[in-house]
Amino acid sequence: MPLPVEIARQLTEEQIAFVKRSGLKAEVLEPGFVRLRMPLQGNQNHIGSMYAGALFTLAEIPGGALFLTSFDAQRFYPIIKEMNLRFRRPATGDIQVEARLSAEQIAQLEEQANQQGKAEYLLELQLTDGSGEVVAESRGYYQLRLR
Repeated sequence: MPLPVEIARQLTEEQIAFVKRSGLKAEVLEPGFVRLRMPLQGNQNHIGSMYAGALFTLAEIPGGALFLTSFDAQRFYPIIKEMNLRFRRPATGDIQVEARLSAEQIAQLEEQANQQGKAEYLLELQLTDGSGEVVAESRGYYQLRLR
C-alpha cells in the first residue's frame, strides 16, 4: 500500500539532507502523479541562475516521490539506473516538474517486479519556469525492485 501523503511529503522533502537544504517542495503527491518545485533562492550559481545540481536534483527526485505515492514500500524499493539532463535555457526563477505513471503502468510494473524481482521504467520530464518555458529536459531510467 502506498504511503499516506504527509509521510510521502516528509520523506520527499526531508529524508535526504541535500534535498532538505535545497528547499525542494512537494506541491502535489497523488498516486501516479507528483509535482515538485525547486526555489531559485539558495540555489543560484555564479551568474544568478539556478545551479545545475539543483536542476538535476529536481529532475531525479520525482522517481522516488512517484514510488512513495504509487507502490507498497513494504514490498518494493526504487533505484535509478541512469539519468540524463539537457539544459535548454537559464533557470532564473523557481522551477517545477511534473511526473506521471498511469494506473496501468503501476499495475504492470508491480506484476513484473513480483514475477522477475525487478521492473524497469523510463520517466521523461520537463522542468519548467513560472511562465511554462522548458528550462531542462530529463530522461531517467528507474527500477522497481522486490524486497
